[in-house]
Amino acid sequence: MQLQLTKPICFFDLETTGTNVAKDRIVEISILKVYPNGNKESRTWLVNPEMPISPESEAVHGISNEKVANEPSFKQLSKEIYKMIKDSDLAGFNSDRFDIPLLVEEMLRADIDFDMKNMVSVDVQTIFHKMEKRTLEAAYKFYCDKNLEDAHSAEADTLATYEVLLAQLERYPELENNVKKLSEFTTRKQSLDFAGFIVLDEEERAVFSFGKHKGKTVDEVLEAEPGYFGWILNADFPLYTKKVLTQIKLSKLNTKI
Repeated sequence: MQLQLTKPICFFDLETTGTNVAKDRIVEISILKVYPNGNKESRTWLVNPEMPISPESEAVHGISNEKVANEPSFKQLSKEIYKMIKDSDLAGFNSDRFDIPLLVEEMLRADIDFDMKNMVSVDVQTIFHKMEKRTLEAAYKFYCDKNLEDAHSAEADTLATYEVLLAQLERYPELENNVKKLSEFTTRKQSLDFAGFIVLDEEERAVFSFGKHKGKTVDEVLEAEPGYFGWILNADFPLYTKKVLTQIKLSKLNTKI
């Protein structure tokens, strides 16, 4: 089985200081780039997060503060990482809800204006949950009949995710071997920001998906309560969410000129 590709796709996995997309940082990133001709290249980087790794996270991935103390920061690695993924689609396990939002945050902090206008993403976990509803270790055993050794190492998880997707395509004939179709299948909700705070409703309008204004359009909230925009910009929301909200506000102002 080989993925039918019209452009490269990068499978990737992150190990991090914690689980807060807006605040936590990457301590390890592994990328497996698969080309349309079937060729592959793989890179793994340890990253100095420039903040403490939580004990809970260290217990999961085994990466200590001492291990990454002399490694480069994400900003130092960002151009090299971006060069590897910028021409590709993205794929991962739980990537739409965590890895992609956090990666985008790191890119923006490194002054790389990263977005996915020319990319699609495939979340292999969503395929698995829709079909079988289990974890990556169980998925690897179920689809590939292998035990996932060294689980929660970014490199092992990345390779396992790639193998699981290939096995899913073999198992489910209703899944189309097409990255755009797989992306559509794995998208839970159409959101404008990666973290899902601003989503599109049935009328294709931008609406808030959280808090006291949940379900209200961004336009009506900005009109009725202008201070809400400033509150979001100064609160602990992801940088990309703030970027999207700013773009919506500027677009609204431009239509009035």
